[in-house]
Amino acid sequence: MKFPTHGLYAITQTEHKSIQRIIAEVEKVIIGGAVVVQYRDKHPKDAPLLARELVKVCHQYQVPLIINDDVELAIKVAADGVHLGKDDASIAEARQRLGNNAIIGVSCYNSVEKALAAQQQGADYVAFGRFFPSSSKPLAAPAELNTLREAKKVLNTPIVAIGGILPENGGQLLNAGADLLAVIGGLFTTQPEQSARAYQILFE
Repeated sequence: MKFPTHGLYAITQTEHKSIQRIIAEVEKVIIGGAVVVQYRDKHPKDAPLLARELVKVCHQYQVPLIINDDVELAIKVAADGVHLGKDDASIAEARQRLGNNAIIGVSCYNSVEKALAAQQQGADYVAFGRFFPSSSKPLAAPAELNTLREAKKVLNTPIVAIGGILPENGGQLLNAGADLLAVIGGLFTTQPEQSARAYQILFE
C-alpha cells in the first residue's frame, strides 16, 4: 500500500483501553477521514494481537497501518511499514528487513538536514514536531513553522507535522508546508469519528 500524499494521520491512544475499544475507535477515525494509522503503544500488553487486529481493520478500508519503532513487530503482523525515531533502526536496516514496498517514515524533529538525509536514504515520508504543547509528547523539543517552510522547498517526500495539533491550529501547519497532520489526543475523544471529520475539513 502506498503512503498518502496528504490527509489526517491517526496515531493510536492505547492507555487503559481494551483491544476492542482501541479497534472500535480506530475504525471510527478512519470513517471520519483518517488516511493512515500508526500503532504507537509505550506500554504494550499484547502488541502482536492488537497490531494484527489493527492491520485487519485498516486494510478493510484500504488504509495503511504503520508500526511505531518496532521493525520486528511490523514483520510479524505484516503491517505496511514502520516509523523510526532517533534511537531506532536505520532506514537501510528497516528497508532490508521489510522490503522495497514497505512504508518507512522518520522523525526529523526540527531538522531539515535530517529530513534531507532521510529522503536520500529512501524514507517514504518525514515527520517534524512537536509544534504545539502536547500531552502525548510533553518533553519533545519544539519545532518551528519556518522548518516546514524550508522543508517544503527542498523535499519531494510527504511532510508530516505532529504535536498538539487541533482543528483550530492545523491550518497554519498546512499553509507552512505540512502535507499530513499526525494526531493522537485531539482525535481519540468521546466522539472519534466527529473529531476526525473536524480535521478532515482542513484538507478540503
